[in-house]
Amino acid sequence: MRGYCSPTAFFHDFGIYDKENKGYITVDLSRKILVFLDQPHNQLLERLRPFLSHDKKEINIKITDKSQKQGLRTKNVILRGYASVIFCTAGLHIDEQEATRFILLSPEVNQEKIKQGIQASIRKESNNKEYKSVLEENEDRVILKERLQAIKQEAIEEVLIPEELQKEIEKRFFEQNKILKPRHQRDIKRLICIIKALALLNLWWRNKNSRTIVAVKSDVNEAFALWEKISVSQELNLPPYIYKLYLEVILPIWNGKNGNRDGEIAEVTGKIGITRQEILQKHFDVYGRMLDGNQLRQQILPMLETCGLIIQESDPSNKRQKLIYPTALFTVSNNKQYSETSSGVLGNSVIQCGVNGLESYPTTELTISPTKQYSENENGVNNAVEIALNVFNGAKVVQYDH
Repeated sequence: MRGYCSPTAFFHDFGIYDKENKGYITVDLSRKILVFLDQPHNQLLERLRPFLSHDKKEINIKITDKSQKQGLRTKNVILRGYASVIFCTAGLHIDEQEATRFILLSPEVNQEKIKQGIQASIRKESNNKEYKSVLEENEDRVILKERLQAIKQEAIEEVLIPEELQKEIEKRFFEQNKILKPRHQRDIKRLICIIKALALLNLWWRNKNSRTIVAVKSDVNEAFALWEKISVSQELNLPPYIYKLYLEVILPIWNGKNGNRDGEIAEVTGKIGITRQEILQKHFDVYGRMLDGNQLRQQILPMLETCGLIIQESDPSNKRQKLIYPTALFTVSNNKQYSETSSGVLGNSVIQCGVNGLESYPTTELTISPTKQYSENENGVNNAVEIALNVFNGAKVVQYDH
């Protein structure tokens, strides 16, 4: 876990100097989880692009470093993968090349979560020792940690997918994506990674041969259910928070201004655009807090325009003002979640990120419902996408905090 790391320091910190191999610096990140508390340096992300794409197991990277006597010197680095890479950021801008290499997630910010966060802060700041004790002794949290440790001790090296499931994955993926895009070649790898992660979470109920297990149909079904919740925002290269803002703020304004207009009048006068001030006011009405105007103008609207959800045109009656027009109008199910479904903080009685109902491991197969909250009688993992991918050590997750 790192708070900040410069592009060059990353390789020196993790690398081991190998004199026998022509002085190469070997950075072994296989089966590791790299967590950055904030967005890493842009140049570091750029240098890690082949590594994040899983282009090769071992990648040769050349970096320059200053020497006391000889000025700049070239150093050879062997970067060995693969690792899970996670970082959090309050910013909304990310380069498109990095966006296609990460899964973009956003935390929920509903009133219940904020309330529980305040309650947790009161308990922590009032008696930090007691708060940590309660956290460490939480039964669900302990069971989850024990399960992950047990998975690690099994030392599974490979998860196989039978041929009949391969055909089903192919059929369902093509049905969901009628028009294929280059990024789908990466998306299918993420989907398969989720399938393998779910099989790994339930390895005691899978066919096992030495250090290899075989995925089953339920793993495929659960993986597609999880992927469906985030696939739309991933396809658009948008954090779920931005996509949710588009659905809950911009589209309602548009429908309110244009939905009940007479068709003939609308054809003559054209559609009525949305102003930025209307978006700011609607955001306050929906979320109960003001949105920064500069952030809306400089980050949010350009991201929506880049992915093709809106266009911005000058107001004919006021050239200094821009009007926003949605370009992709479609219906989205109200039952779907596009961000985390629970508060993610320690509540009054149970932490909402554990395997519930397991007195010891392994006793019950772990399943993940895409729509239901988990209870003591329904064994599941909250924030399932992140936990599952991290267990398998093969994917990259970026979480946007706002």
